[in-house]
Amino acid sequence: MKKLLILLFVANTVLINAQNNTSYWQQQVDYTMDVDMNVETFQYTGTQKLVYTNNSPDVLNRVFYHLYYNAFQPGSEMDSRLQSIVDPDRRMVTNTGTKENPVYKSRIADLKLNEIGYLNVLSLKQGGKKLSFTVEGTLLVVDLISPIQPGEKVTFDMEFEGQVPVHIRRAGRNSEDGIALSMAQWYPKMAEYDFEGWHDHPYIAREFHGVWGDFDVTIHIDKTYTVGGTGVLQNPQEIGHGYENKSLPLAIQKGEKLAWHFKAKMVHDFTWAADANYAHDVVKTESGTTLHFLYKNTDTYKKAWKEVQPLTVKAMEYYNTAIGPYPWEQYSVIQGGDGGMEYAMCTLVAGGKSLNGIAGTIFHEFAHAWFQHLLATNESKHSWMDEGFTTYISTLASNKYLKGESDTPNSNGYRGYYYIVKNDFEESLTTHSDRFNTNAAFSIGSYTKGSIFVSQLNYIIGEDNVKETLKQYYNDFKFKHPTPNDFKRIAEKVSGIHLDWYLNEWTETKHTIDYAVAKVEGSTITLARAGAMPMPIDVTVTYADGTSENFNIPLQMMRGTKPTSATILKDWAWAYPTYTFTTKKDVVKVEIDPSGMMADIDKANNTYVKK
Repeated sequence: MKKLLILLFVANTVLINAQNNTSYWQQQVDYTMDVDMNVETFQYTGTQKLVYTNNSPDVLNRVFYHLYYNAFQPGSEMDSRLQSIVDPDRRMVTNTGTKENPVYKSRIADLKLNEIGYLNVLSLKQGGKKLSFTVEGTLLVVDLISPIQPGEKVTFDMEFEGQVPVHIRRAGRNSEDGIALSMAQWYPKMAEYDFEGWHDHPYIAREFHGVWGDFDVTIHIDKTYTVGGTGVLQNPQEIGHGYENKSLPLAIQKGEKLAWHFKAKMVHDFTWAADANYAHDVVKTESGTTLHFLYKNTDTYKKAWKEVQPLTVKAMEYYNTAIGPYPWEQYSVIQGGDGGMEYAMCTLVAGGKSLNGIAGTIFHEFAHAWFQHLLATNESKHSWMDEGFTTYISTLASNKYLKGESDTPNSNGYRGYYYIVKNDFEESLTTHSDRFNTNAAFSIGSYTKGSIFVSQLNYIIGEDNVKETLKQYYNDFKFKHPTPNDFKRIAEKVSGIHLDWYLNEWTETKHTIDYAVAKVEGSTITLARAGAMPMPIDVTVTYADGTSENFNIPLQMMRGTKPTSATILKDWAWAYPTYTFTTKKDVVKVEIDPSGMMADIDKANNTYVKK
C-alpha cells in the first residue's frame, strides 16, 4: 500500500509539473538606472539595479545580458556579416566601386577607437556578492553565485560605461539629419528566457526579443539638450524644454547638466534621443494619450513635422479602434536614427524635408506600438508577425488617411512576394531573422509575405472575422509574448474554421498557390491545383445569357467556410489535383478569385473565356 501511495504521489507530481510547464509564464525585470552622458566625447557611465523575477518553472544557473554597442567595432559579427552578405544594407556600407559595378565595404571596419561603440561592465553583483562574467561579442555571460529558483526575486547591481558609436544603424551619434544622440540599445539588457530557453543571440543588426518590466531611468546631460523617449518624464517643472510651460528654475539654469527622470511601466525596452536643437510639440488626443514630437528646429524640417502631427492623431484613433486601446500615458515621435525604428512608447524617424517623406514611416512605426511593443512576439524568430502585421494594419490606415482611399484589404502589396518567388530566393518565414541569406529575402518575407498572411486570411475566413480576430488577439495577449500558434488559434475560435494547414503552408514552407481553369465543357467546369499549396476557391461564372453567379469551394481541411453570399459547393480535399462541378446554364467565362486576394503566382491561367 505504501509503495502504491508513493507511486501515486510521484505520478501526481509529474502531472502537476507537466501542467505547469504548459501554462503560460513570462519573466519580469525591473530596472533602475542612473546615467551620466558626456556630449563632447559621446561617452557615458551608468549604474543599474535590476530586480529579476524568475516566473519560470526552471532553476537558472546563468544569466545573459545583451551588449549591443559592441557590434559597432571592427571585426565584430555585424562587421563580418556586412562583408559576406551579397546585398548589405546600404546605410551600413560604402561603395568603393562604381554605380554599375559596386564594391561594398563595411563602414564598421573603418571605425577609429573614438568612433566605435562599446558597453563595458565594470562590476556586477548578485545580492551584494561579486559575480564573474565573460564577454562574448555582444553578450555578457554571467555565472551565478547561487541559482535563481522558480518564483525567486534576485537583485543585480551593475556599474557600466559606454561609448556611442558613429551613426551606422539605428543607434549612434550625429545622424545624417544631424541629431546628436539616437540612444537605442544603449544599456546592458537582460536577455529573454522563456518556454524555449535563453534567447542569447548575437546582435547582427536585425530584430529583438525583450523581457517585460518597469524602468526608472535618470539621464544627466548638458542643460542645452532636449531629451525624449520611452516613459513619462517625472520632473517636467525642473526640466522645461517644452515639457512644462513654466520657465526653468534659476538654480537649474546655472547648472552644467539637467537630470531627466523617466519612468515606464510594463515595457520591454528603453530608448531615448537628445539634441541641442530639438523643437518639441505636444498634442493631446481625445483618448487621453499625450503625443510628443521632437524634431530638428530648422526651416528644413519644421513644415513637414508640423503637418504630420494631426495625421499621427488619426493613426492612433485608427489603431485604437482596429486593434485595441493604446495603454500608456504618452508616445513620442522623434527625429533620429535612420529610416524608422520602433521602440517602447516612442519611435525614431529620420528625415522630414517633406510630409510624404515621413508620414508613411510614422504610420508604420506607430503601428509597432501594438504589434511588438504591446503584443510582443519574438521578432527575432517570427519577424513576419511583427513586421507583417504592422505592415497590414498601417497600410489600411495609410490608405484611408494619407491617400484618401478605402481601407478595405486589397492585394496591392503582393508584388514583392511574386518577385522573390519568380527569382527563386524566397526563404521560409520560420528562418531566424539573422540567418536569411539575403536582406531582400528577409525584408520581402517579413514585411510583404507576413502582411499577405493577414490579407489573405480575409479571403479565407472573411473580413469581419479578421477584424474580430485582431481585437481578440489584443485582448488575450497584450503585455505578453504571443506565438504564431496563438494567433492562429484565435482566428480559428473566432471563425470556426480550422487553419493549421494555412499557418504551416504559408510560414513553414515555400509552397506556392497556383490554381487554373483546366477545362470548360458546356455547363461543366474543371479546376486544377497546379501549385503545392491548397486554398479555398472563389469562382465567378458568367453564363451565355449574360448573367453571372459566384461560387465558393471550401477546402475540406477548413471544416467550414467563410460568411459569403456566394453559392457554396461541395468542399475540395487537398490531395485531389482537380475539382469538377456543373452549373445550371452554359458557361462563357470562368474567373478564379476575382478579388485578387489569393496570392496566386500565375494569374494567366485563372480565367477562361469562351471563343
